[in-house]
Order: sequence, then C-alpha cells, then structure tokens
Amino acid sequence: MRGNRTGLAAMAATVLVWAGFALSIRGIGASSLTVMDAALLRFTTPVVLLSPWIPRTLRSLSGERPAVIVALCAGAGLPYFTVSALGGSLTSAALVGLVIPGVVPLFVAGLSYTIRGRRIRRAQAAALGLILLGVAASLSWSTGGGIVVLLLAGLIWSVYTLALRTTRLDPIGAALVLCVPSAAITGSLIISGLVPSNLSLNGDALTYLLVQGVGVGVVAAVCYSIAIKRLGSRLAACLGALAPVLTTIVAVPLLGEPITTPTLVSLVLIVGGVTLFPLLEGRSENAAHRRSAVGAHGGVRA
Repeated sequence: MRGNRTGLAAMAATVLVWAGFALSIRGIGASSLTVMDAALLRFTTPVVLLSPWIPRTLRSLSGERPAVIVALCAGAGLPYFTVSALGGSLTSAALVGLVIPGVVPLFVAGLSYTIRGRRIRRAQAAALGLILLGVAASLSWSTGGGIVVLLLAGLIWSVYTLALRTTRLDPIGAALVLCVPSAAITGSLIISGLVPSNLSLNGDALTYLLVQGVGVGVVAAVCYSIAIKRLGSRLAACLGALAPVLTTIVAVPLLGEPITTPTLVSLVLIVGGVTLFPLLEGRSENAAHRRSAVGAHGGVRA
C-alpha cells in the first residue's frame, strides 16, 4: 500500500511536469526568450544538478551501444526540443500536450514491427485506430502544418522511448547522456552568434529554468522511473494520459485557449486510445501466455 502511494505521488508529479512542458513550449513565443534560450535552460540545468553522477555515467557508457546513445540524444535532446517548439508556435498547448505523447504508441508499434518484426495484435490495433481517428479530428480543426510538425516530434520521441527500453543506463545516466551534448551544442550556437539570444536573469528565464530544466530534466525522469517501478508500466502509461487533459484545462486561464467541441473530440479519442493500448497489450500477452501454457501441457500429455 505504501509503495502504491509512493508510485501515485511520483506519477502525479510526472503528469504535472508533462503538462508544464506542453504549456511552456507553447509559451516560448510570448516570452522574452528565444527557442535556443529555452533549450539552453532545459539542458544545462540538469547537467549542473546531476553533475555528481557524471563520472559514474561515463563509466557506464563503455557497455552501451553507440546506436542507443545516439537515439537517446536525438530522441529527447535538442532535435526533439526544437521540433516541439516549432510545432507549439504553429498550434496550441492543447495540441502539443495531446498529439506528441498521443502518437507515441502508434509510432512505437510501427517501429517495433519494422525493426524487430514484433506483431501488432488485433486488440492493440483497435486502440491505435482510436489514436488515428483523434489525429484526423485534430487535423480538421487545426490550420497550417503545425500538426505535421507535432507528428514529427512524436516520431522523434518514439525513438527515445525505444532507446529507453534497451539502454543499460539508469534514469539519471540517461538524462545526462541526452542533456550534456544538447547543452554543449546549444551553448556553442549562442556564444558563436549563429542563433539569436535574449537570455537574461528575469522572470521568464526563472520559469523555464524551473519548468523545463528542473521539472522536465530531473523531476520527470526520476519520478516516472519510480512510478513504473511501483505501479507497473501499464498503469503508469494509463495515468500518463491525464497529462493532455490537464494541459487542455490549464491552457484556458493561462494562455486563453478555449476548449472547443473539436478539441474535446480529439482529446477523447487520443486519450482513450492511449489508455486502452497498454491495457489491451496486457490482455493480449496474457491470452498468448495461456495458449502457450495449454499447448505445452497438451504436448506433455501426448
């Protein structure tokens, strides 16, 4: 029971941070910061806070595959951040919080099938169909290419998700691996003058330091790991679907984004698909396990 409370508290913190990510990504354009300023705060802050673990992480890298390291860096590092920021500037906070995490199960299933030949079961396909319908509904009420950019961000994040499943690094090590090169590249671009910067010690900088740097960079990485350990990956994934709902609600008073009927339709479809996918996956695995057990038992009897 105590473990469940710890897991639920960790998942609640994760949902709050994920909602904060979507809201802050959408709010970059209204702040005094440039995208690269926000990126510098996002990636430099975890490097500073987690610096005591850098030696241990460096030792762990010797046993990690280069492809996994590249996937971690690209999938949640600077490429993902800049694409998400572009999508946020073209759409709304609700869509950022809904489309990017919403399409991850869709892309992960597709990539798993393409790379590993992992089959998509019929029950899972039904959940993925709901997500597709939600994306189609969002396309009907969002003008421009913002949705396409958010879909690309979701694809990039899916690469990171697959890398997390296979990496030998712990959550802190994975966070450092993606943050150190991203912070170095962003800092170099700003110092060299290749990208514009308005970074100064003001309220906007402090907000992004706390939300993106501390929240997304440290709190979410650690808390989500705790939630998965205490609650299991399926329940954690289902509870994570609350983040788009929270984003949509908070965006009303914070950013003045109305909740329209098309927004609600997209929200219900995508959140429904994201919630059902891990549940149906578990049911399919249990059914396959029972069939395997029956087959093995029958073989013994024969």
